[in-house]
Amino acid sequence: MEPNKTRKEIIFEGVPASPGVAHGWSFVYIKQEVEIPRYQVDSNAHKAEIARFEKALLETRKQISDIRQQVVVKLGEDEARIFDAHLLVLEDVALIDETIRAQKQSGLNIEVAFYDVSQRYIDVFKMMDDNYIKERVSDIQDVAKRVLNVLLGQTPSNMGQFTESKIIVAEDLEPSTTATLDKSKVLGIITDKGSRSSHAVIMARSLQVPAVVGLHNITEHIAPDDYILVDGYDGKVIVNPTENTLFTYGQYQRVRQTLQGVFESSLDKPSTTLDGHSLKLMANIGGVNNIDQCKNMRAEGVGLFRTESIFLGRTDYPTEEEQYIAYKQVVERMNPLPVVIRTLDLGGDKKMANQHFSPKEENPFMGLRAVRFCLENPRIFKDQLRAILRAGKHGNMKIMYPMISGLEELKQANALLETARQELRDRGDACDYPVEIGIMIEIPAAVMIADILAQHCSFFSIGTNDLIQYTLAVDRVNDQIAHLYEPSHPAILRSLKTTISAAQKQGIKVCVCGEMASDPLYLPLLLGVGVNELSLTAVAIPEIKYLLRNCTYEETKILFDILLEQSDGKNVLNLLKSFYDRKVKENKG
Repeated sequence: MEPNKTRKEIIFEGVPASPGVAHGWSFVYIKQEVEIPRYQVDSNAHKAEIARFEKALLETRKQISDIRQQVVVKLGEDEARIFDAHLLVLEDVALIDETIRAQKQSGLNIEVAFYDVSQRYIDVFKMMDDNYIKERVSDIQDVAKRVLNVLLGQTPSNMGQFTESKIIVAEDLEPSTTATLDKSKVLGIITDKGSRSSHAVIMARSLQVPAVVGLHNITEHIAPDDYILVDGYDGKVIVNPTENTLFTYGQYQRVRQTLQGVFESSLDKPSTTLDGHSLKLMANIGGVNNIDQCKNMRAEGVGLFRTESIFLGRTDYPTEEEQYIAYKQVVERMNPLPVVIRTLDLGGDKKMANQHFSPKEENPFMGLRAVRFCLENPRIFKDQLRAILRAGKHGNMKIMYPMISGLEELKQANALLETARQELRDRGDACDYPVEIGIMIEIPAAVMIADILAQHCSFFSIGTNDLIQYTLAVDRVNDQIAHLYEPSHPAILRSLKTTISAAQKQGIKVCVCGEMASDPLYLPLLLGVGVNELSLTAVAIPEIKYLLRNCTYEETKILFDILLEQSDGKNVLNLLKSFYDRKVKENKG
């Protein structure tokens, strides 16, 4: 079949998730929702319901283990580790115990109890502002749906319904569905939901299938007989592309494939500019499962270890020992490279699955969260600090406090750290080695007193995601005002300059994390303003390193001075795009 030449070309823009260009006919995938019967169970049958539940967990474990093995064969062990997280969901004691308790209390069938409990977990994760944590929703949904299918004796829906190669159009894809796709039949993937680091997207990248996600309601605009072009580089989906568009993209694809090879050729080379200035490229992680990717991308350490991933989705707090094991694994495996462990960023929008003890907050983004939560709950905070100190004996570890707004908070946090040290000494587990203490600069108050804070810590880490939304008063996950979330805004540039100048005066280093750090457009801006380190998504390292090695520190300093003079963020962005295009075109061959 040929594309319909009478239909009008329509362009949609989403999030570029897996690189590449593909075009072909659409396959609109409609998920089968599990219909859950609801009925009372005789009180004498409680044990039988629990036995059914335990049997379903075992069968689901077998299904996921089989998928994992398929992925090992098709893609390798690194990609298969994604499904270790799925298996851990099936071992979550809190999830299992709550389901059993809910069934006994309600007297309803086990399917209802499991659905209600798992949905509560899912709802908690959806509320979170941290993209890494939020994206784990699909993992829980995937596992929960499989358990329910087993309980109900249903076969999970699959993609085996088409014989020709197609572009998959879906609201969202479960990781296990993506993992079992026949690559020869899938040209590309586009979805309403999702982001760059969801597990389904990671699987799509591993399969080398172009993908665009976060298109909001694309499933409402595409029919099964539409011809589609997917641009996984720039996040564009073109419905009914013209012959001229198809030709242009054919050339574009060849250029981009060449460029990717060029980017990756820099991986084993030093992270230095043409004039010898170094910029350390670190990785963001949520746990030990991310370490292999860090090493494959030649990350020079972990600049942000999000410890809340160990806490979320639970009804109780992890013990000191549980935390120690999790932190030790990361520190040991990265040794001798540094690991910056961010203390608990819980509270407000990031709640545990049954956080009934916390009153409802009207504005959780400005509520009892991060270091505020920790200082209000010293027992919980000291458990974590003791675990971190113990883990630090196994490698190169640093500690970082999030959301510091004033010197008093920093002093209180350090005082609790010293108390935790003393408690370890008292029980014969001395951890008296020196530890570098850093703070996150992510609210305007911290920027304004950066000169004061710099005198009391070893390093800054600028959390650009929160700093931008707090400075511009823009909720970055609100679609209605997302266009106002502008990293290139003059206020952001001035905030960066103020913070880094204060750090330089005191002689401490500055790292930048958040989406700005992973976006190659902003590399010259961050380099030129004087940043020492970036902590970014590991897969972004090749392109960032390539650009770094093909510019001079001096030219980025000159560029930043020009950017600082701009009164409009759009002008800043245009100048950055021109710099990027020039460097790529100058050096692509």
